[in-house]
Amino acid sequence: MNASRALMIAAAVPVTIALGWALFVTLPGRVATTLSPDATSAPAAGGADTADRKIKARLFYVADDGRTLTSVEQDVPFAERPVDQAKAIVTAQLAPVAEPIVSAIPVGTTLRALFITGSEAYVDLSRELAANHPGGSMHERLTVETIVSALTANLPAVTSVQILVDGKELETLAGHIALSRPMVPNDAIRQPPAEPTP
Repeated sequence: MNASRALMIAAAVPVTIALGWALFVTLPGRVATTLSPDATSAPAAGGADTADRKIKARLFYVADDGRTLTSVEQDVPFAERPVDQAKAIVTAQLAPVAEPIVSAIPVGTTLRALFITGSEAYVDLSRELAANHPGGSMHERLTVETIVSALTANLPAVTSVQILVDGKELETLAGHIALSRPMVPNDAIRQPPAEPTP
C-alpha cells in the first residue's frame, strides 16, 4: 500500500511540474493578446483629453458707452453634453475680470444650477446677483442680457433663458426687468462682434 502510494506520488510530481511550467510560459502571452494596448492605456470617456480640450466662446461685457454689451472671445472648457457646456460658459461669464474689462455681473455671483428644457435654459444663480446689484434700469438690463447672450450666442439650440436667484423665481432683479419668464436675446443691447483683423 505504501509502495503504491509512493509510486503514484512519484508519477504525479513530474506531471504537476510540467503543467505548471506550461501555464507559466503560455498564460502571460494569452492574457497579453486579450488585453490590447489600447484597452489598458486609453483614457476613460471624459478623461484627460476632454479635460484639456477648449472651445472659443463669446462672453459679454459692458461696452465703453456704458449702455451696450460687447463680446470678447475666450477659451472655455469643452463638454460633451450641452448642459455641461452651458455650465462651463456661464461659469466663465461669471468669473471676475481685470481692467479695462467691466462686467455687468455683481461681484460674488456664482452658478448654483443649470438645466435645459427644449430650447429654454434655466440658470440658477447665487443670491449675490440680487444682493450685490447696484440697481438702475440700464445696469439691470445689462446684467440680464449678459447671461442671456452668453448662452444664446454660443449654443444655437438655446433660444431663451430664465434666470433664477437662490433657487427661486423672482419678479425682477432690481425692480425693472421681469424675470418671471424666459428671456430672448436683445440685439439692440449687443454690439455686433468685431471683424477679425486681416
